Amino acid sequence: MAGTPIFLMGLLLSCFCIAIGEAEHIRYKDPKQPLNTRIKDLLSRMTLEEKIGQMVQIERSVASSEVMKKYFIGSILSGGGSVPAQKASPEAWINMVNDFQNGSLSTRLGIPMIYGIDAVHGHNNVYKATIFPHNIGLGATRDPVLVKRIGAATALEARATGIPYVFAPCIAVCRDPRWGRCYESYSEDHKIVQAMTEIIPGLQGELPANSRKGIPFVGGNKKVAACAKHYVGDGGTTKGINENNTVINRHGLLSIHMPGYYDSIIKGVATIMVSYSSWNGVKMHANRDLVSGFLKNTLHFRGFVISDWEGIDRITSPPHANYSYSIQAGINAGIDMVMVPYNYTEFIDGLTSLVKNGIIPMSRIDDAVKRILRVKFVMGLFEEPLADRSLVDQLGSKEHRELAREAVRRSLVLLKNGKSADEPLLPLPKKASKILVAGSHADNLGYQCGGWTIEWQGLSGNNLTEGTTILSAIKNTVDPKTKVVYKEDPDADFVKSNDFSYAIVVVGEHPYVETFGDNLNLTVPDPGPRTITNVCGSVKCVVIVISGRPVVIQPYVPLMDALVAAWLPGTEGQGVADVLFGDHGFTGKLSRTWFKTVDQLPMNVGDAHYDPLFPFGYGLTTTPANSN
Repeated sequence: MAGTPIFLMGLLLSCFCIAIGEAEHIRYKDPKQPLNTRIKDLLSRMTLEEKIGQMVQIERSVASSEVMKKYFIGSILSGGGSVPAQKASPEAWINMVNDFQNGSLSTRLGIPMIYGIDAVHGHNNVYKATIFPHNIGLGATRDPVLVKRIGAATALEARATGIPYVFAPCIAVCRDPRWGRCYESYSEDHKIVQAMTEIIPGLQGELPANSRKGIPFVGGNKKVAACAKHYVGDGGTTKGINENNTVINRHGLLSIHMPGYYDSIIKGVATIMVSYSSWNGVKMHANRDLVSGFLKNTLHFRGFVISDWEGIDRITSPPHANYSYSIQAGINAGIDMVMVPYNYTEFIDGLTSLVKNGIIPMSRIDDAVKRILRVKFVMGLFEEPLADRSLVDQLGSKEHRELAREAVRRSLVLLKNGKSADEPLLPLPKKASKILVAGSHADNLGYQCGGWTIEWQGLSGNNLTEGTTILSAIKNTVDPKTKVVYKEDPDADFVKSNDFSYAIVVVGEHPYVETFGDNLNLTVPDPGPRTITNVCGSVKCVVIVISGRPVVIQPYVPLMDALVAAWLPGTEGQGVADVLFGDHGFTGKLSRTWFKTVDQLPMNVGDAHYDPLFPFGYGLTTTPANSN
């Protein structure tokens, strides 16, 4: 009988040894293994079907845990305004993301998916998130440290909803304000754009001192993977037409539009998104020389390259005219992950066929998948694939709103102060018998936030999310005895007959995104000009312009006593009142040239015929006057 326990012990020991051996064998699951060992091990286990699945990013509206499992999908995104429910809570976002993730984890190899979203001025799709000023305003602060802090806050708010990947920052160098995405650009000057890439360590975490150049870095579960976009030259298209052609020589491209990418890669940016635009007639999504040749081989970028939304479809004109060719051109150019976002089976079938027929080499697929896995390993997704609820209170937190308010204060640019220099109007006195607040943008949170806010194209009105309008901020700031009269579009008789001490007029552009914002006229929409004329022709006035770029204001400047460029300040309108009434001084400087007429465009600092209304770098200052 004694032989039986010995036999059982031997059997158990051999099973244990096999289990240990198997655990050692699955190196990609072991966080102690070197990064490249994990990548190589996992790649060696993957079928073509599993590899191609990793290269696909689909929209959440067509995703499910079953789809993730069946097609081995590598990534999901929320398009602009694509949410689990109207006014969804952080918990609702987390539940949705985790449900999709569980589908991915139930696959043979258990490769986690990565969820991405546009968070271009805060976590802008999400109800109650802090909405920071758009980049054009941040460029006017000239403060990379502030922008880094905003990156860190945005990362926390994204993680509060279970999202580990954001399509930001936009490091376009907007050379023509007629472009509908100009407000997504920090400046016309690449040096300011380069400085503002400090948002990347804010989003991703500070790169360790011994990091190799070009290796992506994400510092834990309070940080997110970032995405520098849109590679390259998107801000230089002819007449600022979105997705159009950037005509410039190679030296110009590398010296104006490329420097922001050097800095982003040095700072460990995890992903780079390709631009819809063309360079000298060649679509960027099909530009092998610049994507594989320059970005990957010359700059040694080791993260993954992602397409824009249906970006490969637009390689042909009309889009999707020859999808097989578009897949071939885009993947062979060096795009690693394709934002499909809906017809994913068509893309999977097309790419599979091209690989099996030898038109796209297996080496190109392996390069793409290695890069995607590298980012996922670096992010810690294999160790912590599921979102937790420990950060839900970070969404729209008081600290983040205070930071946004500070950013608003420092982004404001004072362009005129007084009919003459020795009679400044600003800062305004808080004590006055009666003041007028007028204009279409004074009491409109949606206008104040601009595009990319809750909905893709932005919204009008005050019920889109939580925040403070400029009118509310003024009422919060003036002396309790000061009567504030708000009239959106008063006539001159009303203004003259009311004995106002002074007036604040807030006008500007309506929200827009991308091509919808392309504008060859750049005039202030009605009734803005009429409101300026009626009010400023009758009483001392300060005009605040809410816009994503310089607009035509030259005809009205003589009427104004003071003029402020407030850009698109976001949810924290109190920052405007803080500076207007002297609790803080004006410090912002133009990060863009303010033209006289659109006939001068494009016109940038350094041009031979530079004749602006207000030059690049201009901005009057005031000192705080807390006693008024």
